[in-house]
Amino acid sequence: MNVNDFDFHLPEELIAQTPLENRSSSRLMVMNKETEEISHNHFYDLKDYLKEGDCLVLNDTRVLPARLFGQKTDTGAKVEILLLKEEGQDTWETLVKPAKRVKPGTEISFGDGRLKAVCTNISEHGGRQLKFMYSGIFYELLDELGQMPLPPYIKEQLQEKDRYQTVYAVHQGSAAAPTAGLHFTPEMLEEIKAIGVHVTFITLHVGLGTFRPVSVDNILEHDMHSEFYQITKGTADLLNHVKNSGGRIITVGTTSTRTLETVATKFDGTFQEDSGWTSIFIYPGYEFKGIDGLITNFHLPKSTLIMLVSAFANKDFVMRAYNEAVEEKYRFFSFGDAMLIL
Repeated sequence: MNVNDFDFHLPEELIAQTPLENRSSSRLMVMNKETEEISHNHFYDLKDYLKEGDCLVLNDTRVLPARLFGQKTDTGAKVEILLLKEEGQDTWETLVKPAKRVKPGTEISFGDGRLKAVCTNISEHGGRQLKFMYSGIFYELLDELGQMPLPPYIKEQLQEKDRYQTVYAVHQGSAAAPTAGLHFTPEMLEEIKAIGVHVTFITLHVGLGTFRPVSVDNILEHDMHSEFYQITKGTADLLNHVKNSGGRIITVGTTSTRTLETVATKFDGTFQEDSGWTSIFIYPGYEFKGIDGLITNFHLPKSTLIMLVSAFANKDFVMRAYNEAVEEKYRFFSFGDAMLIL
């Protein structure tokens, strides 16, 4: 299967640079897998497509303000750090720019010097392992000194940090937001619950590899990154109940989808309390075991995310929907509009 099968033309002006004032006022394309019909709505209309007994599954990860700007303590040269993954007590895997300035032993100071880091190792992919030194609480310092790690296709400055967080974000650990969830408001979630729809949560800490375009021609040669996930016993029991009662399990985002498919694959189509690392790669031909519906944003051409969507719905149908979204001037990517596939 060739990566160019998942390419489409996207005018740059359709890449959303800022979030809408009202989260739920974004547009919602609804795709019917059986009839291959497409309709155009708004996200606040979502409850019209849900039924009593259905279950929405959301990812409650919280994005770290993981971009730090510092200086080398010996020369004052400027350095940009992006935290990727905590590997031990105060030790992080990071990306550094410019990387050539930071070698093992290099010390970097951030802000007023209350946070410092020393490079302890160079990873095989050119990243840097940093050991942080500070007084106080690391995450409080990070919240004060760090910036949100917006994807490179967003050129505008984010005015409010919380607009790159879902309203239900709890567990710190993501390098990027689970963007399908950005459309929900607390009021909308309460309205959905009021019609008898279950709302439950999993955790998957999103890595930047999620957004990395596939660089090989044959997608089977693509090396997927791994991400940490967790599903509680309460959520697993609820999902089994919904499935056994004839309700639909509808995931909010590709991160929730990959978590449920990882667990359902591991436990023969059922759900159990579980945690670990997943590098599941879902592309056309994959047989879904855990989900019945999907809410997701519009993704990058040639990305693993559009491949996942093309596995859940017919690929030709998905590419037709993307082309229609371009014609209808939908907003794309992280701060863009959404689609619901049932």
